[in-house]
Amino acid sequence: MFPIIPANSVAAVSGNSEGIFAFGRSNAVVSMSNLVSNAGVVASDVAGVGTDRSASAACEYGGDKGIIGFGHDGSSYVSISNLVSNAGVVASDQAATTGTSRSHLGACSYGEDKGIFGYGRNGDFTNVTNLVSNAGVVASDQAATTGTSRRALAACEYGTDTGIFGYGTIQIQTSGVSMTNLVSNAGVVASDVTGVGSDRSQLSACGYGGDKGIFGFGVDEGGGGYTNVTNLVSNAGVVSSDVAGVGTAREASAATQYDGDKGIFGFGQSPLRSMTNLVSNTGVVASDTAGVGTARQYPGACSFN
Repeated sequence: MFPIIPANSVAAVSGNSEGIFAFGRSNAVVSMSNLVSNAGVVASDVAGVGTDRSASAACEYGGDKGIIGFGHDGSSYVSISNLVSNAGVVASDQAATTGTSRSHLGACSYGEDKGIFGYGRNGDFTNVTNLVSNAGVVASDQAATTGTSRRALAACEYGTDTGIFGYGTIQIQTSGVSMTNLVSNAGVVASDVTGVGSDRSQLSACGYGGDKGIFGFGVDEGGGGYTNVTNLVSNAGVVSSDVAGVGTAREASAATQYDGDKGIFGFGQSPLRSMTNLVSNTGVVASDTAGVGTARQYPGACSFN
């Protein structure tokens, strides 16, 4: 017999099975990558491809591929992007660079097979966004920008085809903020939603459970120190209050989905780290897993396959 699905229910959507951490800053900006298996195991370094840089953002596109874009190459802000194949291979820099060069931005998927880069810093803080097509083409800056300009925020998908930007800071060396901005299935960013949870920046986020998300880790730039607190995002885009932290408190980590409905936080700074923390399909963060790969901060991460 066919299963009976209650009216108005939404089935969880299966995500990609593998992930990748790439780029970042160790003693200098780097371009190496580390693949994540469908069991959440992080592999050793893969030789870098593309321009060395840190503070990029990454997201899925095309259903089974990824893109890593923007960042800082050690001397200037860039708008470079690199595609990630459905086998986890990072391509060389895309010939066309599009959008405002910037770093410390966020990115997430939307519309089931497209992506969006948003916010960040290019000297001044910005709220500019750039859509990514289902072929991995980055569009020019969207004419309409919405939400408070800020840097060092995070973003993830939720629901079946929508996304969310959250947290960050509006001024360097002040305490972070906790407002969020929802992204529609057409890539339209909504105005600020009053924040829930601890104000912070330099955090990361990913999807879990097929249709939910999680923000985690970060720092209170006003002197509150590193944190490992997390906040769950429902399949309606509602952010929950703080969940007591698990794992080493740190900033400048990255996060991605794996195994369809789970997540992983990895790398970061407090000082430089390479450990990871797995996220179950119910949003529970596990204790530290010993690090693999070069310890670094500000990598980008996304899923594929």
